[in-house]
Amino acid sequence: MGCHLYFSMIPEALVASMLPPEEFGRYLAVGTRKRSRGQAMFLDLQDGFESDDFALANVEERCVPHADGQPKHSLYLGIYRVLERLPLDALNHLWLVTADGRVLELPPSEIPEQFPGRYHLYQEICPVHPLIATALPPVDFTRFITDRSRPVSVPRICFVELDLQGLADDPSDGNADDLPYAHLAHLRDCLVELDEDTSKNTKTVNRTHHEEFPYRCVKSGFFLGDQDGLLYYPFPSRQQLESEYYPWWRSAVGWEH
Repeated sequence: MGCHLYFSMIPEALVASMLPPEEFGRYLAVGTRKRSRGQAMFLDLQDGFESDDFALANVEERCVPHADGQPKHSLYLGIYRVLERLPLDALNHLWLVTADGRVLELPPSEIPEQFPGRYHLYQEICPVHPLIATALPPVDFTRFITDRSRPVSVPRICFVELDLQGLADDPSDGNADDLPYAHLAHLRDCLVELDEDTSKNTKTVNRTHHEEFPYRCVKSGFFLGDQDGLLYYPFPSRQQLESEYYPWWRSAVGWEH
């Protein structure tokens, strides 16, 4: 059994583990005794990754099986400001885990030239967690929020675009009946404010929103980047979810109801 390196985003941490990605995802979500459950997200790192920012020199010596032969589930190598210290080219696939441990693998893809909708809703996942309404498409939002010349910024950001349905083009009268968000009227008000004041780039919908979110509301996908680059992990279409990834999808929708 080899040792893998994973970047966990809920919570933020660099973790070594003898578990392959799907088993590691189940471990994060339900633990070893299946007494706690929770959504998890992580990326696997390139083999041979090296960095002076983390204690990696003797990982192979510390990430070894237990005395009873069980694999080492987790060896924490960093829990603070991890994302900003990981080169983008060291990050591989994104793994989404449901509350009961079903794992979906998302490979990176080329970024589309356009994203539909006048307005977008972004759940920031790491290193901060606000829910943000904006007219900025994902690429522009990434550059905006990681611009260190601004009074408020982060070195790097990971976020997911969530569905706005009719609000994406018509904040005042657009249909939003199927959206499961709490305080939907407040969300509409935030979008209307952006519509009326075009000088504003973003509007915080919820400043302390938890980083977990309903998978069924993911729109375009997940983004991770900074001023120098952006990784895009597209979310499968509803047709793909209901055919190719049905066990994961059924688990995700079931736990979110």
